[in-house]
Amino acid sequence: MQRVLELRPELIQAMVETFAMIGVAIPLAVLLGTPLGIWLFVHAPGSIAPQPKLHAVVSGLVNMLRSFPFLILLIAIIPLTRLLVGTTVGTAAAIVPLTINAIPYFARLVEQNISQLGSGAVEASRAMGATRRQIIRNVLLVDARAGIIGSITITTVSFISYSAMVGLVGGGGIGDFAIRYGYYRYETVVMFVAVVLMVALVSAVQWGGNFLARVADKRI
Repeated sequence: MQRVLELRPELIQAMVETFAMIGVAIPLAVLLGTPLGIWLFVHAPGSIAPQPKLHAVVSGLVNMLRSFPFLILLIAIIPLTRLLVGTTVGTAAAIVPLTINAIPYFARLVEQNISQLGSGAVEASRAMGATRRQIIRNVLLVDARAGIIGSITITTVSFISYSAMVGLVGGGGIGDFAIRYGYYRYETVVMFVAVVLMVALVSAVQWGGNFLARVADKRI
């Protein structure tokens, strides 16, 4: 443990970098992924305002980005990363692929959350003369809020693990710390501490997300 104490400043810095990556990528994913998920639901065939051809194109792009292996995406968009943040290494550079991957991931979850509500509430609202905007804001998002909070939790947990992967390319964070000090230098205790911190962070996020989802679920 003496070695861990010696590396405490680096460990604290790694935690800060992980929080920075998640603290930027996830809010951006929620901000941009939520309207994209709503759009996918609204314009799906048989939905409120179907646009089958355009929906097929957008849905295909979402699926492609969502299923793209993260490490390959990380490397493939290096020119875009350099254009946006001026560098391809470090925390700022890691945020770009994390965000690009998180947006379609979260959008698909939002679409699923809304789709699971069924058509009853939507049909009742339309029968009462509600506009599309009113249906989305006052019916769909309200009824799906617990599920959306759960989706935010799932996305955050998943991308905490993704943030560890960027350590392979010098992206900073706990993953980078574990690789540099634990793996390359064969310091098992340091690696163990890094793993414990990641597990603790994931557990805290999962517990907090579950609690908020229960609070928001009006069925409980």
